Amino acid sequence: MSELAPPVTTAEDDPASGFDAVKALRKLADALEEQYVAVARRQGWTWQQIGDALGVTRQAVHKKHGR
Repeated sequence: MSELAPPVTTAEDDPASGFDAVKALRKLADALEEQYVAVARRQGWTWQQIGDALGVTRQAVHKKHGR
């Protein structure tokens, strides 16, 4: 008789795995945001335009990404 594959563990079953996935997604989202904020600034976007695009205030985006 053949062996059955082990059951797939989901985040619902294992919170630690779910949290690992959340951390990985946040890291990816932060990297993408950093990249596109830099592109936008090079293209002359204002902090207000970037904040509007991200759904945050210009102050919040400037505080996070301003140098």
